[in-house]
Amino acid sequence: MIRDPDPTEMNDNLKTRVKRLYKGQDPRSVRFRYALILFDALSILYFIVAAPFTQTLAVHLVSSAIGLMILLDFSARLWIERNRMRLLRQIHTLADLVVIVVLILDPFLSHSLAFLRILRGLRLIHSYHLLRDLRRDSPFFRAREDAVIAAVNLTVFLFATSSLAYVLFFDRQPGPAAYIDAIYFTVATLTTTGFGDITLQTTLGKLFSIFVMVFGVALFLQLVRALFQPQKVRFQCSECGLLRHDPDAVHCKHCGHILKIPTEGSD
Repeated sequence: MIRDPDPTEMNDNLKTRVKRLYKGQDPRSVRFRYALILFDALSILYFIVAAPFTQTLAVHLVSSAIGLMILLDFSARLWIERNRMRLLRQIHTLADLVVIVVLILDPFLSHSLAFLRILRGLRLIHSYHLLRDLRRDSPFFRAREDAVIAAVNLTVFLFATSSLAYVLFFDRQPGPAAYIDAIYFTVATLTTTGFGDITLQTTLGKLFSIFVMVFGVALFLQLVRALFQPQKVRFQCSECGLLRHDPDAVHCKHCGHILKIPTEGSD
């Protein structure tokens, strides 16, 4: 007698397969996660580039397709997560929820509410979740983690701040030219170049400029230091648990315990 498929058993099997794709170490799972990483990177780039352009039907269709993919990815991660409340409290999850809502509402936004489209830039925050996946799957990233993270910090700050500047100070004639002006102003302020051809005269504008200078310079210096200082390696000390060490470290700087960091040696 042929037994009818048990819906609960089928659901468990599907959940197991999805969990294996997201967390497994077999080649298929790794390829799947790299495809997700590529999608995340392309969606972030798309939202940066498309921010100032007129919302045509084609743009709406592309945005809706990306929103559907983000929603499917979010739903899958939520489904397989044991601690769902912890996932929902993470900043990149909240950012993705905002992006999904904005993409769903996008075709219905009037011109007066068009500034909400800039919230799609919150997809940049997903970069930090992307970094976690790269740390797990990419030896190349693990070897250059400090420099990559510093570059991502600076890039997220640059485009998030430029988007905010565009909404607050450059939206009188919205479009690519105004968006480029916002990026130009942010870079000139961040680097303290101070050409003076684009300045913010209001009190809010001056406070905004101070914010960009203080935090932007700190992130810029962090990137320079990461590029020119020796990279740290990730290796957990068995005695105190310290994770970051100099590549040629023999003893843990925190507790003095002898380390045995795997190295390839030199020719």
